Amino acid sequence: MITRIGNDRVSPIGIGTWRMGGSSFPDTRHDRRDVEALKFAIENGLTLIDTAEIYASGHAEELVGEAIKNFSREDVFIVTKVWNNHLHYDDVIRSANASLKRLDSGYIDLFLIHWPNSSVPVRETISAMEKLVDDGITRYIGVSNFGVREMQDAMEATSRYSIAANEIEYSIARRGVEKVIIPFCENNDIAVIAYTPINKGKLKGFRELNSIADRMGKAPVQIALTYVMRRSIPIPMSTNREHIKEMADAIEMNISDEDYEKLRNS
Repeated sequence: MITRIGNDRVSPIGIGTWRMGGSSFPDTRHDRRDVEALKFAIENGLTLIDTAEIYASGHAEELVGEAIKNFSREDVFIVTKVWNNHLHYDDVIRSANASLKRLDSGYIDLFLIHWPNSSVPVRETISAMEKLVDDGITRYIGVSNFGVREMQDAMEATSRYSIAANEIEYSIARRGVEKVIIPFCENNDIAVIAYTPINKGKLKGFRELNSIADRMGKAPVQIALTYVMRRSIPIPMSTNREHIKEMADAIEMNISDEDYEKLRNS
């Protein structure tokens, strides 16, 4: 089970914020619901929060900032991301500062390149991100949606700090990353953060998973999260309290090695 990013112990399951506060543009109609959902998630142990500057054009970050106000800053771990059209040096600095202002969190725990952009030298981007660490804007830097070659390039571009994490799509439905990307991360002490870890709740077609869930008296979503937790930090998204509690309860769950291999080979 992955519970660390850099030197920090983090919750084995986090909470995502994609589509909170809107999608491409801000939509404030459900702000109260979204903030309360995030607070409920934190109260139930989902203390790693993943967001990005592009989510609802920054409004998701504002919601995160509102949700964490009544919690000790050290009790939450905030991940945010810079979009791939902001990867030149000055743009990275500008984006990070704008994200921090919206989050109103004092600092960012982990700042990620959201997607690679071959038109911008990764060394330029990493240089800016290392400056952000020097300036106390972020504590760790990392990448998202990077393949092995892209991760190697990013690692070679660092001079003072390490690539702490790679956020990728990983679920029982998308296990291809287990072949090369996840082993590479494991071998290089790079944490894997898994988005869409429950396949958007579409789990009915996975017979072995549902069989294990029935035998254990657990929800299929919980088994799906337990599987992904073996090698990553899943960040499911929900604003439904019942679903959030169900996901949080998976933190204390485990499946046998035999069941894990059955799922892996199903």
